[in-house]
Amino acid sequence: MLPETTNATLVGRIWRPGIGPALVRIDGDRVIDITGKAHPTMADLLATDDPANAARAATGEDVCAVTDLHDASTPDATGDALRWLSPNDLQAIKACGVTFAASMVERVIEEQAAGDADRATAIRAKVGRIIGDSLAGLTPGSAQADEVKRVLMAEGLWSQYLEVGIGPDAEVFTKGQPMSAVGWGAAVGLHPVSTWNNPEPEVVLAVSPAGRIVGATLGNDVNLRDVEGRSALLLGKAKDNNASGAIGPAIRLFDDGFSLDDVRRAELTMTVTGTDGFEMTGASSMTQISRDPADLVAQTLGAHHQYPDGVMLFCGTMFAPTQDRDGQGQGFTHHVGDVVRISEPSLGTLTNTVRLSPDCPPWTFGTSALMRNLAGRGLL
Repeated sequence: MLPETTNATLVGRIWRPGIGPALVRIDGDRVIDITGKAHPTMADLLATDDPANAARAATGEDVCAVTDLHDASTPDATGDALRWLSPNDLQAIKACGVTFAASMVERVIEEQAAGDADRATAIRAKVGRIIGDSLAGLTPGSAQADEVKRVLMAEGLWSQYLEVGIGPDAEVFTKGQPMSAVGWGAAVGLHPVSTWNNPEPEVVLAVSPAGRIVGATLGNDVNLRDVEGRSALLLGKAKDNNASGAIGPAIRLFDDGFSLDDVRRAELTMTVTGTDGFEMTGASSMTQISRDPADLVAQTLGAHHQYPDGVMLFCGTMFAPTQDRDGQGQGFTHHVGDVVRISEPSLGTLTNTVRLSPDCPPWTFGTSALMRNLAGRGLL
C-alpha cells in the first residue's frame, strides 16, 4: 500500500473515531496524528516553506498501526469509522486531460463515435491509418504539431481533444470540489447513466498556493467515455459525481530522496479485477507525457489564477483500454464490484472498489464541517 522505501516522507489524512479528520505522518508501520495549531489542515502544511521538514519535525500522537488502518478502510467504512481519507482537504481538485499521445487518439475516437462503444473499433482503425504513431514525441505548440494539425484537418479528423493535446494550451478542468475525493479502500463511483467507462491511473501533484510542487501521490480520475464522448460540454457530468475521484494513499513530500525528477520517471501500473473473473492490466509512464508536469502547473495557477489553499493536480494518463470485456468490438467498461489497483513503487498503491455513485456513501463532510470540527477541538 505504501512506497517500497522506508525513507519516504509520507503525510495523509484519516478519520479518527470520536475526533474527526486528522493530519497524519507515517513513521514506519505507525500512523502518527500531527494535527496541531501550526498546521491544522493539509493545506496549511503544504503551504509552509519546507513541508517535508515541517512534517518530520511535528510532534504527534501514535494512533494505530498502518495494517490496522488498512483493514478498517473498506468500501463501507463511513460515518465515525476509522479509515483513510483522501490526503488533501482544502485544496482545489483540478485535472489535466489529453496529456499523452495514446489518450489523445482515444479521445478523438470517443468524439467521432459520439459515445457509442460499438462504433469505436471501425473509427479506431481509420484514425490509426492516418495518425499512426505520429503523435508520439510531438511537442505541443511546435511547428511540427501545427503541421500534424493541418494534415488532420484535411482528413476531417481534427478534434477539440487534439487541440488541447498538441496545441499550445493544456486542458485543465475542475475534477471535483475540495474534500470531495475518496481515499484508499473506499468505493469509487460511476454515474448510473454511463455504460462505457474506465479507470484512469494518474500521478497527482500536490501544489502549494505559491505554485510550488511539493509532493505527489496517486489518483483515479474515473472516466465516463460515453458521456464525455457525446459532448465535451458534458465534462462536468462525466467527471464530477459522488465518489468519482480517488486520491491516495498518502502524499509523498519532496525531500533529499524524492523530487520532481522522480515524478517525471514514474511508471504506473494498474489492474482491474472483476467479480466475473475478468482481469485487465494497464500502464502509464510519465516519461511519455507530452507536457512537463511543471508546465501543467504553470498553466493551472500563476498571475492569471490563484489558489490560496493550493491545488491537487491530476496529470493525465496514457492508459486507454481497448480490451474487449462484454462483447467483440465493445472494448472495456466497468462492472460494479471491480477492484482497481493503481501502483507506483515510489508512491505506493491506491485501491478502490467500483460502485454506482448513488450507492457510494454520500459526501456530507465539507469545508464548513471541517472548520466547525477544528474550531471545536481548539485548533483554529
